[in-house]
Amino acid sequence: MAERSTYMGWKLDYTQPPGEPAYIGPDSVTWRIYKNPISRVIGGVCAVLLEFADPRIRSGVWDHSTYRRDPVGRSERTGHAAMIGAYGPASAARKIIGGVNRMHARVEGVTPDGQHYKALDQELLDWVAATAGYGFLVAYHRFVSPLSDQEIRQFFSESTEIAKLYGVKTKPASLEDFHQMMAKLEPGFEAHPINEEFLQVLQNSAKERKIPGFLLHAIVCAAVDIVPKSVSERLGLNDKYKLSRSGRLLVKVVARLSERIPKPDSPAGQSCERLGLPRTFLWMSKRKQAALLDELQASGRLKSWESYSNDAS
Repeated sequence: MAERSTYMGWKLDYTQPPGEPAYIGPDSVTWRIYKNPISRVIGGVCAVLLEFADPRIRSGVWDHSTYRRDPVGRSERTGHAAMIGAYGPASAARKIIGGVNRMHARVEGVTPDGQHYKALDQELLDWVAATAGYGFLVAYHRFVSPLSDQEIRQFFSESTEIAKLYGVKTKPASLEDFHQMMAKLEPGFEAHPINEEFLQVLQNSAKERKIPGFLLHAIVCAAVDIVPKSVSERLGLNDKYKLSRSGRLLVKVVARLSERIPKPDSPAGQSCERLGLPRTFLWMSKRKQAALLDELQASGRLKSWESYSNDAS
């Protein structure tokens, strides 16, 4: 039986309906990156820290979500949302993202220092989307497998249609674009106890997650390590969460091992089946993937990734 994923109350079977395209195709850089659970956790935690650096986003999450009761779930939902957009059948992605947007439309308030905010403020909306892309990309690049400049550009390009569904208007096309966006917002970033609380709760969840405490600590440090240095310094996280040489090696070994172990019941594996591919497709060698894709595309049973966003829209 196919494993079902749940996001904010919605249940999604990634194997259904058969043949329905996602907004991104199976030969994309995004599908390769998002399948790795270790780099996905690292990237999700990094994204939360970058979001919470802005007091408007931090207040919005603190005042209008379950963050106080479930801070770890907050970072996990960042990963779930990314997978729905990348792997989910297009109709389900539109439905779920539309629901998220309607929920966000009700979120507004005032920060403790008097700044008014709305979750759908364009600047905040664009920044939240940018942090997720940055986190997942850099975590994979740093700890799993280095990506070429062309692959990095392709990664940013692949998510364009999904970003539009969220209402994003200014979207980085490169890491340089991301850093330029960050530079405009950074003067307003500030340290806050919520960041430390989030990281502590995450580390304390080792037993629940059945992960050795030393490994989870290394993963948390890895997430802080990929936060741009100027921001992590501003947040006061550098000293306590400095990634040691042994910690870096541990994270790389575990992340790269995870890259080799097929997870056929994951959203990545299920989505391959939906499109007529073996569930283990994303864990095959690039040579085998290319040969299989050539065969299926030649027969007309599968299209190249560039055509998926057009079919999904």
